[in-house]
Amino acid sequence: MATKTKKKSATLSHNVYVIELSKKVWTDSRKFRAANPHFRGTMSCLYVGMTSLDPKERFEKHITGARSKKGHKISSSIVEKYGKYLRPSLYAPMNPMTRSRATKLEEMLANSLKTRGYAVWWN
Repeated sequence: MATKTKKKSATLSHNVYVIELSKKVWTDSRKFRAANPHFRGTMSCLYVGMTSLDPKERFEKHITGARSKKGHKISSSIVEKYGKYLRPSLYAPMNPMTRSRATKLEEMLANSLKTRGYAVWWN
Protein backbone atom coordinates (compact mmCIF):
# COMPACT_ATOMS: atom_id res chain seq x y z
CA MET A 1 0.00 0.00 0.00
CA ALA A 2 1.40 3.35 -1.04
CA THR A 3 1.60 6.02 1.59
CA LYS A 4 0.58 9.52 0.82
CA THR A 5 2.83 12.29 1.93
CA LYS A 6 1.25 15.56 2.81
CA LYS A 7 2.89 18.53 1.23
CA LYS A 8 3.59 21.03 3.96
CA SER A 9 1.86 24.25 3.08
CA ALA A 10 4.10 27.28 2.96
CA THR A 11 3.40 29.69 5.79
CA LEU A 12 3.51 33.43 5.44
CA SER A 13 5.89 33.84 8.34
CA HIS A 14 8.56 36.25 7.09
CA ASN A 15 8.90 39.92 6.24
CA VAL A 16 11.37 42.10 4.41
CA TYR A 17 12.13 45.53 5.86
CA VAL A 18 14.06 48.70 5.05
CA ILE A 19 15.83 50.94 7.55
CA GLU A 20 16.95 54.50 6.85
CA LEU A 21 20.59 54.97 7.83
CA SER A 22 22.36 58.17 8.73
CA LYS A 23 24.41 59.49 5.81
CA LYS A 24 27.34 59.43 8.22
CA VAL A 25 27.68 55.75 7.25
CA TRP A 26 28.87 56.97 3.84
CA THR A 27 31.81 58.90 5.30
CA ASP A 28 32.60 56.42 8.09
CA SER A 29 32.44 53.04 6.33
CA ARG A 30 34.81 52.11 3.53
CA LYS A 31 32.90 48.83 3.05
CA PHE A 32 29.61 50.70 2.63
CA ARG A 33 31.15 53.02 0.03
CA ALA A 34 32.70 50.07 -1.82
CA ALA A 35 29.31 48.32 -1.96
CA ASN A 36 27.71 51.44 -3.49
CA PRO A 37 30.05 52.88 -6.16
CA HIS A 38 27.06 54.29 -8.07
CA PHE A 39 25.88 56.46 -5.16
CA ARG A 40 25.96 60.20 -5.80
CA GLY A 41 24.71 61.43 -2.43
CA THR A 42 21.27 62.65 -3.43
CA MET A 43 19.20 59.70 -2.16
CA SER A 44 19.15 58.03 1.27
CA CYS A 45 21.40 55.35 2.70
CA LEU A 46 19.40 52.20 3.51
CA TYR A 47 19.65 48.76 5.08
CA VAL A 48 17.49 45.92 3.69
CA GLY A 49 16.80 42.79 5.73
CA MET A 50 14.41 39.90 6.22
CA THR A 51 12.98 38.52 9.43
CA SER A 52 10.43 36.20 10.98
CA LEU A 53 9.64 38.99 13.45
CA ASP A 54 7.54 42.08 13.00
CA PRO A 55 9.82 44.66 11.32
CA LYS A 56 9.43 47.06 14.29
CA GLU A 57 10.60 44.36 16.70
CA ARG A 58 13.53 43.46 14.43
CA PHE A 59 14.53 47.14 14.16
CA GLU A 60 14.61 47.39 17.97
CA LYS A 61 16.91 44.34 18.14
CA HIS A 62 19.29 46.02 15.67
CA ILE A 63 19.31 49.33 17.54
CA THR A 64 19.95 47.74 20.93
CA GLY A 65 22.72 45.44 19.66
CA ALA A 66 20.73 42.36 20.67
CA ARG A 67 22.44 39.04 21.34
CA SER A 68 21.12 35.49 21.22
CA LYS A 69 20.76 33.36 24.35
CA LYS A 70 24.19 31.91 23.51
CA GLY A 71 25.68 35.41 23.36
CA HIS A 72 25.98 35.65 19.58
CA LYS A 73 25.34 39.07 18.11
CA ILE A 74 22.08 39.10 16.15
CA SER A 75 22.10 42.69 15.01
CA SER A 76 23.84 44.48 12.18
CA SER A 77 26.58 46.78 13.44
CA ILE A 78 25.75 49.20 10.61
CA VAL A 79 22.14 49.48 11.79
CA GLU A 80 23.16 49.56 15.44
CA LYS A 81 25.44 52.54 14.77
CA TYR A 82 23.64 54.36 11.92
CA GLY A 83 20.00 53.18 11.97
CA LYS A 84 17.44 55.96 12.16
CA TYR A 85 13.96 54.56 11.43
CA LEU A 86 11.98 52.08 9.36
CA ARG A 87 10.84 52.99 5.83
CA PRO A 88 7.57 51.00 5.54
CA SER A 89 6.57 52.70 2.29
CA LEU A 90 9.43 50.77 0.66
CA TYR A 91 8.41 47.30 1.95
CA ALA A 92 5.06 47.05 3.78
CA PRO A 93 2.85 46.11 0.79
CA MET A 94 5.03 43.04 0.16
CA ASN A 95 4.64 41.48 3.63
CA PRO A 96 4.09 38.82 4.88
CA MET A 97 5.56 36.05 2.73
CA THR A 98 7.20 32.65 2.89
CA ARG A 99 10.79 32.35 4.06
CA SER A 100 11.84 31.27 0.58
CA ARG A 101 10.21 34.31 -1.01
CA ALA A 102 11.68 36.66 1.63
CA THR A 103 15.18 35.33 0.95
CA LYS A 104 14.80 36.08 -2.76
CA LEU A 105 12.98 39.36 -2.29
CA GLU A 106 15.58 40.74 0.14
CA GLU A 107 18.22 40.67 -2.61
CA MET A 108 15.82 41.83 -5.32
CA LEU A 109 14.64 44.77 -3.20
CA ALA A 110 18.21 45.80 -2.31
CA ASN A 111 19.24 45.75 -5.96
CA SER A 112 16.08 47.59 -7.04
CA LEU A 113 16.72 50.35 -4.50
CA LYS A 114 20.34 50.65 -5.67
CA THR A 115 19.10 51.00 -9.25
CA ARG A 116 16.85 53.85 -8.08
CA GLY A 117 19.88 55.71 -6.66
CA TYR A 118 19.89 54.69 -3.00
CA ALA A 119 23.02 53.45 -1.22
CA VAL A 120 22.08 50.04 0.22
CA TRP A 121 23.58 47.53 2.66
CA TRP A 122 22.12 44.04 3.00
CA ASN A 123 23.36 40.59 4.05
